[in-house]
Amino acid sequence: MAEITITEAEQRRASACILDVREDFEVEDGMIPGALHIPMGQLQARLSELDPAVPVIAVCRSGNRSARVADALNGAGFSADTMAGGMIAWTRAGLPTT
Repeated sequence: MAEITITEAEQRRASACILDVREDFEVEDGMIPGALHIPMGQLQARLSELDPAVPVIAVCRSGNRSARVADALNGAGFSADTMAGGMIAWTRAGLPTT
């Protein structure tokens, strides 16, 4: 697992799956456009929604949960990174949300 910057995540967005692992109430404040929302606690049950051939960028509020998710995904045969600073850094940088 690599920790990538918000700039790198923005650049890779078109070719990767942005996986938002925050809780439902957290995503009400906005998500990265095109992101897939699977709360961390539901990941194991919903792994089939991810394509192992597509790199994953895991995102949470600050970067802690997404790092654990990226590690778990890598252990399950996916190629996953975590976005440093999470949605806090993304929104502070003025990057788009839906």
